[in-house]
Amino acid sequence: MDALTYPETGATLTGELPPGYRHLRYRTRLGAVDLASAGDAVLDWRLHRAAGIRIEASAPRAAEGVTVVSGLGVGRLRLRAPCRVVWAVRDEHRAGFGYGTLPGHPARGEEAFLVERDDRGDVWFGVTAFSRPAGWLMGSAGPFAVAFQQLYARHLGQTLRRLAVPQR
Repeated sequence: MDALTYPETGATLTGELPPGYRHLRYRTRLGAVDLASAGDAVLDWRLHRAAGIRIEASAPRAAEGVTVVSGLGVGRLRLRAPCRVVWAVRDEHRAGFGYGTLPGHPARGEEAFLVERDDRGDVWFGVTAFSRPAGWLMGSAGPFAVAFQQLYARHLGQTLRRLAVPQR
């Protein structure tokens, strides 16, 4: 089993993101949607697939230890990004997972996707990440990589809003 490419495993779960990385914290209100349906869409990779990302996972649901390779692009121009799920959670108030980068990923770090219900009953979706370039490709992308990650997080939120079932 390949080792993760960074040492701060699980930091996206605690929210204490390590220094020396670019940080992303994105949160959007989904509203009065069913937490279970939104959580299922996150945990069974449906959210990523519906957002246009190719997913090859070693299991049908995100769970600690599952390996996943996401791909963006087409054919030989597809960028492959191998990761391993480092934590997953599902309870009556939240559902989601965080995965960390493996060798071959263009970045080093961790990214989390979490659906949570607040005290008022509203459901929120968040993406939390810390990353830095793993090589010349991401290093040369500079601010474009940061902007892409922010746009991608927003796109995931919009996609999940469409996938989630309204609360009954």
